[in-house]
Amino acid sequence: MAGELTFSPILSDALVILGAAGIVIPVFARFRITPIIGFILIGVLVGPYGLGSLVERIPWLTHITITDPEVLEPFAEFGIILLLFAIGLELSFNRLWQLRRLVFGLGALELLIIGSSLAGFLGLTGMLDWTGALALGFALAFSSTAIVLPISGTRTPVGRAALSMLLFEDIMIVPIIFILGALAPKAQGDGWAGLADTLWQGGLVIAILLVVGRFALPRLFAQAARTKNPELFLAASLLVVIGASLATGAVGLSPIVGALIAGLLIAETEYHTEVEVIMEPFKGLALGVFLITIGMSIDLVAITANPGALALAVVGVLVFKALVTGILLRLMGARRSTATETGVMMASPSETTLIVLSAATAAMVVDFETAQFWQTVTAIGLTITPLLAKLGQVIARRVDGAPQVASEDFSDQARTIIVGGGRVGRLVADMLDSHDQAYVMLDSDPDLIARVQREGYRAVFGDAARGDALAKLGAGNAPAVVLTMDEPVLAQRLVSKLRSEHPDLLIVARARDTDHAAELYRAGASHAVPETLESSLQLSEAVLVDIGIAMGPVIASIHAKRDEFREQLEREGGLSEKPKLRTTNAEA
Repeated sequence: MAGELTFSPILSDALVILGAAGIVIPVFARFRITPIIGFILIGVLVGPYGLGSLVERIPWLTHITITDPEVLEPFAEFGIILLLFAIGLELSFNRLWQLRRLVFGLGALELLIIGSSLAGFLGLTGMLDWTGALALGFALAFSSTAIVLPISGTRTPVGRAALSMLLFEDIMIVPIIFILGALAPKAQGDGWAGLADTLWQGGLVIAILLVVGRFALPRLFAQAARTKNPELFLAASLLVVIGASLATGAVGLSPIVGALIAGLLIAETEYHTEVEVIMEPFKGLALGVFLITIGMSIDLVAITANPGALALAVVGVLVFKALVTGILLRLMGARRSTATETGVMMASPSETTLIVLSAATAAMVVDFETAQFWQTVTAIGLTITPLLAKLGQVIARRVDGAPQVASEDFSDQARTIIVGGGRVGRLVADMLDSHDQAYVMLDSDPDLIARVQREGYRAVFGDAARGDALAKLGAGNAPAVVLTMDEPVLAQRLVSKLRSEHPDLLIVARARDTDHAAELYRAGASHAVPETLESSLQLSEAVLVDIGIAMGPVIASIHAKRDEFREQLEREGGLSEKPKLRTTNAEA
């Protein structure tokens, strides 16, 4: 019939996914619960083991269930690629180099010890032969990049430790899969030869990406920026991440390696913030698709039929991985709270576990029934990862005696919020206190908070970059929020977040230099104070006055130099008006 609307299976599945996102994100945000759990539960509900199992008896359920879960797998893989791309945007090559000890030290030890220990246990107890035990042991040693990093971030001590281990795991995916091929009963040695080819070809591709990206990406995004067309900026971003992923995938490396490199290269340009903002909605939706596919793999019937064995397997893997990871972190000098929280959060198996199990099954190293059992264990572990993260935070506070955000509600009290309890934050607090202005200081270092509290400062423990810590402190009606930490990327992200949530809020931010100040102004800062500029001006004032120059001309020249830098910020930062480098009252 002409004009009749028909739904193809793919369109029907797409509508289910979009509908799930439209329900899960606002509902779970309303109750301050991570949407990760919501997406997984939606996957359980609409998947082949949930309502999908009733389609033959109730045909109309086809329209609200996923008819072919395999169709979603490419979208789920794309979600992981975008996630690694976003992680790369938050990093830089300098920061990655600083993490090399953790990545190749802690990361290698964690994967080797957990994988070999689990393999030894499975082999000695006779559950599997030694080849299958190695495959399963190392599969379970992986932790979830897709779920852990969005929860932990990459800037906190916990986030840095988790990022280091997860980066090494991502690097080792391909070698482990090739080794499984070499260990297969019918292997002819192609696995080792294939691994060698992949290593040299992958190294060549990575080198080409690094060289070409250094020169091409700034020009590409500069051209996109000149058009002032957001769609072109988005297209350029997708072109870079997909191209880099295809390049590494074509030589046998994981596509996520290419995505991470693309993110790192863009992070070195001045356009990384705009790219991050544009890609955020796509990353969230693609990650949601991935989580729904995890939920669809959970067989509720199998769980109810064999609850004891599944519970024992889940608890055993979680406890063992948490203990090993926590002990390794402590041996490498991490705080007890950091080691505890990271260990508990990293305890679950990973989406990579499912990939390795599939490869092991295809290589006939692990039989189908065993693989299916451990796939269910993995899916359960992924589902409870957000709960483990919360549990890790609670245990970490008890283990380390870290102070918590005060229980009283600050939301109705108008007080300036100082983010960062270092020397700059304490000086700001002293100045506010001297003028009888209420304030509260926020910092994520429990030792620092304990120390400044003993010194009499009004300080509470919390991470401004995570959760609703600023909202609980009353950011909505605060006279001002002052960002004093020496972390340029974090400061820029907080400014953007605060400005989007509170358009009229006074945001004063510490800037590392004039370039960083321009970025902060573009992000929405009311005032950005470059520490290098102000210290230089104060030094100049002291020298000029002490060598005999009159105070009046010196102050006038300081004001003139500030105006010169304002014009430079306006010109180089592309700002619509001249920014303020200090308050109007101070200049009067």
